[in-house]
Amino acid sequence: MGALTAAERLGPVRAGPLQVGRLDIDVVVVPDRQSMRLTVERDARVTATVPAGIDVAELISAVKGRRRWIYNQLDVRSEDAAIRPLKEFVTGEGFHYLGRSFRLKLVDEAPVPVSLVRGRFLMRRDRLDRAEDELIAWYCKRGRAWLPARAKPWIQRMRAPVQDISVRRLGYRWGSCHHDGRVNLHWAVMQLPASLIDYVLVHELAHLHRSDHSKEFWAVVARAMPNYVARRSELDKLGATLWLP
Repeated sequence: MGALTAAERLGPVRAGPLQVGRLDIDVVVVPDRQSMRLTVERDARVTATVPAGIDVAELISAVKGRRRWIYNQLDVRSEDAAIRPLKEFVTGEGFHYLGRSFRLKLVDEAPVPVSLVRGRFLMRRDRLDRAEDELIAWYCKRGRAWLPARAKPWIQRMRAPVQDISVRRLGYRWGSCHHDGRVNLHWAVMQLPASLIDYVLVHELAHLHRSDHSKEFWAVVARAMPNYVARRSELDKLGATLWLP
């Protein structure tokens, strides 16, 4: 693995960028975490989420120990980017909602900038200069209305201490959660079939019991959703094809 440089031996890690060989790592320090987590985001950023006080040398050692896995994931992300669709805001373009594709229709007049009416997305032409933001806002609003009832059975089954479910922009994460019971889902999940949204929900609810991705964490997921491996695999494949501006 090689000897650490003097810089690599210096004290506790700080939030921010850290270079390990040819890898640029985005370090996120979470005081209440119990373990370290390495993630290759869908935009090919490598994130290390670590407890407060962890030593720089320990983090660097962990990154070096998982270099092969990291580079494999980066290759996958590059392939995903190559197949991700580019969308045009023109009449006839298709956008997904809950696993179904609906055609867009530009209209001159409508009570709201974006709506889903009789199987068509309607968008006002006077909002085309901010079309992406308007459609994302629609997904967020629809998700906030749809998700609580969908999540309720899972929350009860998993005895998850949920205080709030929000839908928002989350960069390249499907979801996130906080120890105080706040669960966030990426607006793009609303493009997925309901069965895969269930998987994202279960994954985040499990984090309210286990903050890491240990065997214990996956055991929590499996108890709630025995076929989670198949759903996770389907999400990996389908997720790469979703619209993400």
